[in-house]
Amino acid sequence: MTLEASGSQGDVLRLCKLAGVPRATYYRHLARRGEGADECELQDLIQRICLKHRFYGDRRVTAVLRRQGMVVNAKKVQRLMREDNLLAQRKAPFLKPPADRPSTFLIVPNLVRGLAPSAPDQIWVADITYVHLARAFAYLAVILDAFSRKAVGWAFENTLDASLAIAALETALDARKPQPGSLIHHSDRGVQGASIAYRQRLAEHDITISMSRPGNPFDNAKAESFMKTLKTEEINSSAFADIKDARRRIDGFIAEVYNKDRLHSVLGYQSPLEFETAFAQNNTR
Repeated sequence: MTLEASGSQGDVLRLCKLAGVPRATYYRHLARRGEGADECELQDLIQRICLKHRFYGDRRVTAVLRRQGMVVNAKKVQRLMREDNLLAQRKAPFLKPPADRPSTFLIVPNLVRGLAPSAPDQIWVADITYVHLARAFAYLAVILDAFSRKAVGWAFENTLDASLAIAALETALDARKPQPGSLIHHSDRGVQGASIAYRQRLAEHDITISMSRPGNPFDNAKAESFMKTLKTEEINSSAFADIKDARRRIDGFIAEVYNKDRLHSVLGYQSPLEFETAFAQNNTR
């Protein structure tokens, strides 16, 4: 109990004189105690956020706190996270198994270099990655909307042939129904996206094809960034029993965590779904 709680200002003055302590020193002590209580509360909130989002860094944690109405200093959040050793978990990935490539396949130029989409369904970016199961490899094909970073179509199978990429494309087409002639589909030079069947489906919807330059991962940076996030935050920290278990958990991460909940700094610390919803509401007004 403080002196103020137990008596009047006169009591504070009298007891400070008896103790030989200046009143200013006493009040500074009270202020530090108040700051300590506030810091403990902030530390608790940070720990709760980090338990829910194991891979959030200090900037995303700060964004979550501010979305909750708190006025918080980013450097203070960084310091508290460092003191609590709330570091993002990392694990070295497996080496990617080699994929055969035919000697001849379609090559088209990069049409999206320097373009910044101003609305959804103007540019889609696609990529394929591997997932190491207990005794085999499986493969994930994903299509993202370049405007919102939302995953609009994906497929997960134990085969790396063109049917995998086509399944992801069909999901995206059904979900988004892009206007003919308004969309560019961008990918790297993988054989799946260059297959005749895949190109035919794009042509049927009047979708323009774009491809990265050889040996330049920056040309498909948005898709590469998504795959890095997926592997870091879900795949590399998990042990999948079989392909069904992996599909269930990866589907859940993409649909419920990445699209709906994960904050993106480039989207003003909104999730892809929030970003698209806000865009649609602004356009309606």
